[in-house]
Amino acid sequence: MTTLSTTTLVGRTIGTTGLGLMQMNFPGGPTTEEAIAVMKAALDSGCNFWNGGEFYGTPENNSLHLLHAYFTKYPNDAPKVVLSIKGAYVNHAPDCSPEGIRRSVDRCNAILAGTKTIDIFQCARVDKNVPIETSIGTLKELVAEGKIGAIGVSEIGAEKLARAIKSAPIAAVEVEVSLVEKDIFTNGVAELCAKHGIPIIGYGPFVRGLVFLKSADEAGILAMFPRFQGEALEINLKLAAEIQRMAAAKGCSVAQLCISWVKQMSKRGGNAEIIPLPGSTNQARARANLVDVVLTEQELSDIDEVVGRYEIAGERYPAAMASNWET
Repeated sequence: MTTLSTTTLVGRTIGTTGLGLMQMNFPGGPTTEEAIAVMKAALDSGCNFWNGGEFYGTPENNSLHLLHAYFTKYPNDAPKVVLSIKGAYVNHAPDCSPEGIRRSVDRCNAILAGTKTIDIFQCARVDKNVPIETSIGTLKELVAEGKIGAIGVSEIGAEKLARAIKSAPIAAVEVEVSLVEKDIFTNGVAELCAKHGIPIIGYGPFVRGLVFLKSADEAGILAMFPRFQGEALEINLKLAAEIQRMAAAKGCSVAQLCISWVKQMSKRGGNAEIIPLPGSTNQARARANLVDVVLTEQELSDIDEVVGRYEIAGERYPAAMASNWET
């Protein structure tokens, strides 16, 4: 095990593991002061790439409100953090029209109220009703106006990513990446990112928490997703048990195993660099997530064999939700 290494993003040095803020403002999550303590612990441990969303929480209490509270308390930390924000997404549907994007960016900046700049802004999903060139063009204008620092894209396929790259410089591509979610390595996204030197932000390294479950009773709010329902969940719990067994054999946490697997995909087959984006609402776990665990080639092979044997069951999203966007 090693301490957190570094890389670069938007020309700045960052730790090779980010901090996702999604859980911080959801029902049952930490208080604002508890969340701030987790963020401070992560930053002090070298994690200075943070990712939040305008829709993580409610219009009155989301990532931007939390960030405003954090940087009001710790104003000297603002220049240290590279901040990525997802927006242009309302009621589980994207609005990537010029008006929708501008409304989202202006609202985010208004909530931050000058405490922190948005270093990267990305539309959370691809809007099937708006050409990608139109959306990227609007973001390019916002960069020129100084309202955002750079452009990211999220949950995008290779064809639209290629079009986006032609429209403006793309700072980062955020997609789900985990030891069971590996589509980017076969659908052309990782290849395009490697070709153009674009870092991949790999969210969901814990398969939305599946890897920690030991029984169906623990699914809770996750039961809204197909992978956490009925027969699919019974199949996936077997996979989770195998991942837990491998972590125990390695002498590391399940989270550390999953994060390190994502990182080591950066070294395989000429892939682009992948920055895993775990979330945590606990200071100790946030620090533990930043410990690099080196997996041997045999261990990587064993993980591939197990994941292949217990192939993940169920779709990532409910059909009604997924129908609102495209890749």
